[in-house]
Amino acid sequence: MWVNPEEVLLASALWVTERANPYFILQRRKGHGGDGGGGGQAGLLVGTLDVVLDSSARVAPYRILYQAPDSLVYWTIACGCSRKEITEHWEWLEQNLLQTLSIFENENDINTFVRGKIQGIIAEYNKINGIKEDDDTEKFKEAIVKFHKLFGMPEEEKLVNYYSCSYWKGKVPRQGWVYLSINHLCFYSFLMGREAKLVIRWVDITQLEKNATLLFPDMIKVSTRSSEHFFSVFLNISETFKLMEQLANIAMRQLLDNEGFEQDRSLPKLKKKSPKKVSALKRDLDARAKSERYRALFRLPKDEKLDGHTDCTLWTPFNKMHILGQMFVSTNYICFTSKEENLCSLIIPLREVTIVEKADSSSVLPSPLSISTKNRMTFLFANLKDRDFLVQRISDFLQQTTSKIYLEKNISGSYISSDDEVFTRSSSLISASPHKSLSSESEGERQFNLNDNGIPTASQALMTMYRRRSPEEFNPKLAKEFLKEQAWKIHFAEYGQGVCMYRTEKTRDLVLKGIPESMRGELWLLFSGAINEMATHPGYYEDLVEKSMGKYNLATEEIERDLHRSLPEHPAFQNEMGIAALRRVLTAYAFRNPSIGYCQAMNIVTSVLLLYAKEEEAFWLLVALCERMLPDYYNTRVVGALVDQGVFEELARDYVPQLYDCMQDLGVISTISLSWFLTLFLSVMPFESAVVVVDCFFCEGIKVIFQLALAVLDANVDKLLNCKDDGEAMTVLGRYLDSVTNKDSTLPPIPHLHSLLSDDVEPYPEVDIFRLIRSSYEKFGSIRADLIEQMRFKQRLKVIQTLEDTTKRNVVRTIVTETSFTIDELEELYALFKAEHLTSCYWGGNSNAIDRHDPSLPYLEQYRIDFEQFKGMFALLFPWACGTHSDVLAARLFRLLDENGDLLINFREFVSGLSAACHGDLTEKLKLLYKMHVLP
Repeated sequence: MWVNPEEVLLASALWVTERANPYFILQRRKGHGGDGGGGGQAGLLVGTLDVVLDSSARVAPYRILYQAPDSLVYWTIACGCSRKEITEHWEWLEQNLLQTLSIFENENDINTFVRGKIQGIIAEYNKINGIKEDDDTEKFKEAIVKFHKLFGMPEEEKLVNYYSCSYWKGKVPRQGWVYLSINHLCFYSFLMGREAKLVIRWVDITQLEKNATLLFPDMIKVSTRSSEHFFSVFLNISETFKLMEQLANIAMRQLLDNEGFEQDRSLPKLKKKSPKKVSALKRDLDARAKSERYRALFRLPKDEKLDGHTDCTLWTPFNKMHILGQMFVSTNYICFTSKEENLCSLIIPLREVTIVEKADSSSVLPSPLSISTKNRMTFLFANLKDRDFLVQRISDFLQQTTSKIYLEKNISGSYISSDDEVFTRSSSLISASPHKSLSSESEGERQFNLNDNGIPTASQALMTMYRRRSPEEFNPKLAKEFLKEQAWKIHFAEYGQGVCMYRTEKTRDLVLKGIPESMRGELWLLFSGAINEMATHPGYYEDLVEKSMGKYNLATEEIERDLHRSLPEHPAFQNEMGIAALRRVLTAYAFRNPSIGYCQAMNIVTSVLLLYAKEEEAFWLLVALCERMLPDYYNTRVVGALVDQGVFEELARDYVPQLYDCMQDLGVISTISLSWFLTLFLSVMPFESAVVVVDCFFCEGIKVIFQLALAVLDANVDKLLNCKDDGEAMTVLGRYLDSVTNKDSTLPPIPHLHSLLSDDVEPYPEVDIFRLIRSSYEKFGSIRADLIEQMRFKQRLKVIQTLEDTTKRNVVRTIVTETSFTIDELEELYALFKAEHLTSCYWGGNSNAIDRHDPSLPYLEQYRIDFEQFKGMFALLFPWACGTHSDVLAARLFRLLDENGDLLINFREFVSGLSAACHGDLTEKLKLLYKMHVLP
């Protein structure tokens, strides 16, 4: 292929000249081909050097050099994988350029003409083939060519990056290169004539670890079901391992919900002068990882993309200090977090911003930036490195936000002086804060709203309609509740109220002391980030309710079955009003997210949300819970809960080691953790205590649940060690959780399901919920969110692969009696069938991959293949795949097996046809052939 002219200093080193004329030289790499001049030991040495030094000559052993007369400089203008390819280029040069070059008299003119001609050929080729210019370096483009040629990968398989390393084959390290693509981990080595290749699909990896040994302090271990592979001597092992983790995560997501990888085309291109260190795809993955961390840190919507971040200081009026931290800017938000953990964080939605202003710099306040919001809060940032660029980016995003929300531009710019630049939005705009608009209704207004379509939705939290007081302790508890409300009001006055409030350690301390019932819904919306999604999707919930009304499917049947099991002891769910609200929220969410639909435990959590939040607010809280805060918890296989169960087991081993072995032997951890995690302790703890756990969860995230679970185990160590079986251990933990009380609750005690079933005569000592939470922070507060994410990745690989193995066994067990194949043969066929399906997902096919995978069907019928995939498997497996009529036979057999005529066949249908062709007797085979030839 033609290449952009690149200077070569030594034309003869390691190359053999085969043809030459006054302007061009055709050369072959030593060690390639057998025509002398490079065989034997010298050739082996050259081949080894090409691999170790990452030379493109390994895959392109032929090249053409250009040299002007009387010049010592050579230029590479073409390279080729075969003699035929390079000869075609050589002949073109002789026929089209050689005569023309003899006309020129000036050497510079010749150089300009040749280089311009070659670049023109490349541009024309790219235009004809639809190849767009990208940000990849020439070196990386060479690596892509090598990757595709060495491993036989199609063009659709995208290389992300490659690294020099050693691969341990037995006890001998092989120096080479590891290539990381979207779907494969590959390794290639060539040392003194010995070639080593390794190809592993990410979906086959069961474990990925970074180990340290005495000989090699840094080593990466890659495990599959059948083998283990070790890589070492990386220049940057942390970067390599992070990329491996990210690619393995993408593969697990593909196994989980058939979600393939698509490159983000909206990523801004690098400027021409910018140094190109990584591929465009690697930049895309890095940007995704940063955006994921950003969204998790500030509880932002799933589609929010980080634009950039910079170091700065924030003036905090509550303590009159400049706090060092980082500012993050994305399409719809400006966020800040302090360098010191939990000191201060800030979230400013651009929909709330009215003014962005550059103030005068001073020695005390260099490069300051002031941001004002609708609720009259002003935030002062300083020490910004590139303030002008930052203001311009924020201005651009403000204009986009304004046009999205108000459908007209309301941003006007005014320049006060060279140092003062103001972007201001009209102050007459109506606030987009959902809580204000929703909470403006008086107590006397009706309990349901009717939207434009006449669909009722609850306008109040159910707790306000069914509030019951405990008469015997009415005054003291109400007084304490009043004091809590006053403490929060003082906090709001000092730190701000609403989504733009300063979030500090004091905020968390107030949450740990209990949120007042009257403020619970508002603060849940705030801490979970649900308030942002609700504000940016006005009318969305009502539309969903309208569309889902009267529709019936498997999810709605399950919802109807569980409606009356949702907090049946609470009066709000003992009548049709509460039940109807619960039905609407759950059904609307099932229609919003069909991949989840409905899962048991969602009804319990949603019923609690409805008690403290209005119906639409409860819906968005459920969205935040299922899609961001508890990812993959509520799908058909509760993968997220199983992953966190594994994480909890690891934490128990580290923090309560004296109890771990005993609990493992009894099998208790796996039993208790699912119910605890799926319902956030709501199903195992008295309601008035469990709702305090939910308060902490919305504020601090999943780490609170892990801390609390460990605190429960730690408080019962002695009793659990004396247990003889799992039943006894479950009774100990059940009695302990039943005894957790909330003495501050203004509600009368609500009978708890477990306590109703318990027949204990001796009462268990009461445990104060606030003391238990405080104890969990004192003993296990060192557990960090980033540590949990690392542990989740490790467990996710294990859990998903275990589920895949279980699925395979279930499928084989179901179908083994219907075919003549053995269990081992069926397992191999299933693996091959699924591999073909997955391959089509990332390399494309004639039909949509989503259409070919339906999780709602039985496992046996979930994965389906189209004719193109079937034709490949027919050629590989069927004994009739030979001769000129092979494609015709494949088409006829596919049509026969496709019983429902949807142009797809499932595993059962595939095996039935293969079984008859491979193991059927003569009569069965003739019958199959006859059916294939019968016209439809």
